[in-house]
Amino acid sequence: MRCPFCHDLDNRVIDSRLTKDNEVIRRRRECGACERRFTTYERVEEVLPLLVKKDDRREVFDRLKVVTGLKKACEKRPVSAQAIEDAADRIERFVQEKGDKEIPSSVVGEAVMSELHKLDQVAYVRFASVYRSFQDVGEFMRELQDLVKEGKRTRSRRERRSGDEKSES
Repeated sequence: MRCPFCHDLDNRVIDSRLTKDNEVIRRRRECGACERRFTTYERVEEVLPLLVKKDDRREVFDRLKVVTGLKKACEKRPVSAQAIEDAADRIERFVQEKGDKEIPSSVVGEAVMSELHKLDQVAYVRFASVYRSFQDVGEFMRELQDLVKEGKRTRSRRERRSGDEKSES
């Protein structure tokens, strides 16, 4: 490991710990040349599939692009950075668990849509408007109407459940 300050290769590990999620090892190191300390993170290198784009180009799955897309959609919305990271983790895990060497990029796009739908409906509509590249206002309105209908169904189910709970009391 090269020192980020003096670029010397002589350093030693002072402390190693697992992060909270037990996925990454955090190591504190001290450079033998300049004696400054720095932190490195070690994680398992996972083999991710290639994404097949609409024009048949192949591109390596890039988690950073997923996070960037989620952040853009959630901009100025009450969605925490942790919620975005968690959604990106679920999407990445989903892509890995498919086990394919190549997957259509639309699979990732739909996974992002699904996560945004759970996180924030305004962010979902923002992303959908770009991702689905609506050709006219009619298409956009149909998507919004579907979202409203789904919201009404969810509310009525919740109300029925809470009514059942009250009658049991």
